[in-house]
Amino acid sequence: MKKAVAYLMPFMEAEKTASAKPQARIVMATVKGDVHDIGKNIVGVVLQCNNYEVIDLGVMVPAAKILETARAVNADVVGLSGLITPSLDEMVHVAQEMERENFRVPLLIGGATTSRAHTAVKIAPHYQSSTVHVLDASRAVGVVNKLSNPDSAKSFDQETRADYERLRLEHSAKVGQRNLLSIADARRNALGFDWENYTPPKPEFLGVRVFCTDPGSAGCQPAVAGSLPATSASRQAAETDRLAACAPQQIELFDDAQRLLAEVVAEKLIQACGVIGFWPANAVGDDVELFTDDSRSTRLATLHFLRQQMRKPSGQFNHCLADYVAPQTQLDGRHGSPLQDHIGGFAVTAGIGADEVAAKFKADHDDYSAIMLKALADRLAEAFAEYAHKLAREAWGFGRNENLAAEDLFRERYRGIRPAAGYPACPDHAEKRTLFDLLEAEKTCGIKLTESFAMHPGASVSGLYFSHPEAKYFGVGKIARDQVKDYAARIGLSVTETEKRLASNLGYEP
Repeated sequence: MKKAVAYLMPFMEAEKTASAKPQARIVMATVKGDVHDIGKNIVGVVLQCNNYEVIDLGVMVPAAKILETARAVNADVVGLSGLITPSLDEMVHVAQEMERENFRVPLLIGGATTSRAHTAVKIAPHYQSSTVHVLDASRAVGVVNKLSNPDSAKSFDQETRADYERLRLEHSAKVGQRNLLSIADARRNALGFDWENYTPPKPEFLGVRVFCTDPGSAGCQPAVAGSLPATSASRQAAETDRLAACAPQQIELFDDAQRLLAEVVAEKLIQACGVIGFWPANAVGDDVELFTDDSRSTRLATLHFLRQQMRKPSGQFNHCLADYVAPQTQLDGRHGSPLQDHIGGFAVTAGIGADEVAAKFKADHDDYSAIMLKALADRLAEAFAEYAHKLAREAWGFGRNENLAAEDLFRERYRGIRPAAGYPACPDHAEKRTLFDLLEAEKTCGIKLTESFAMHPGASVSGLYFSHPEAKYFGVGKIARDQVKDYAARIGLSVTETEKRLASNLGYEP
């Protein structure tokens, strides 16, 4: 469609009359600190193909530039996108700035971490004009049609305001009904292990190792030193059956992805790089201290974690990631020193060069391939993270004989977990900074962190490795003010700054 429009544009411009104009002009951007743009790009293409003029400012766009552009081009709508949770606060800031500068155009909110409830409770109250959450690209045209049509704009705005007021009331009632444990009681209900009879696995190396697809890089090991188990016949049969049940468009999309993937591999369009590290570690309360070597005489860094505070039925525990690391007070009976536990970390990317290749596709009016390339890079990064975890389990020893089939890997039927900062078990995105410093990920792999702790290239994954056989994923959920104060003291920030970092997990109104 974009190629067809580009071909026809000169003819359309030649025949354009004074009354010919797009339905509306929309300024779109991924907000400051966020690099994710696949969803935004899809929305932009869909709107353009429905005769809307889209000015896409790209990623990591500060509020001032968004407002300046919207005013300069006389925008009819402003659209904000974001994927990571810190972007939610930036969207609030943009709304506040639009109100301060007396904008009166509709504000659209979209992205994976956004929601109707968050838009209603946190963003809409700061901006007097229409503020609407758009669930996905398929809804964008309908929403913009209603907002830009004088016959429907008022009634749609009234319906949205009434819906958001109801959501705010529901949110207020939920906050008032939350009955969280004190942090002291939650810690008393922690999951305990028989550490005296447990021998932690010891990794085959300490420090970091780099893996990449450029064999010429100094100190770099091949990113694929072997292969994952072959897909079983039963899984292949299941895949065949699944594809047979798909709609023609789904099969076409899958086939297009396979063709582009073959092109990516053959022409080496993008590169991958990853780094894995291991460090001696012991838990101190809800923190984990890392050391330079196994003498544990010099502290290297501290990882900070949060604990669940929701009330649990009898026999269930209030989890914290630090519970899966041997406490510093647990002595090894043979040596009288802290139990020799370790923790691992990783950062991988499959997006090196992806932005540049996608830009070339877009310059050729091939937005479809540009979006597909970034989606493929994301999938390849997740696959690399799975492969890196396999290497880590092997380095720890217990993964050398696991003999798992591909479907076992997909279902995570292996020992250990790899939680990531910004996700439910470790919701503070800022913890990525400590991990990246430990891995030297910016120097070794070129993966950078934005000011909001988004990873760039966007097709990147990072996290920690926990080896305890009973380690599992969980969500911290809502936390009370006492834990926020405790966490603020541990990380050395004010309570106000900490509340901003943990806004999505607060079980109270700050």
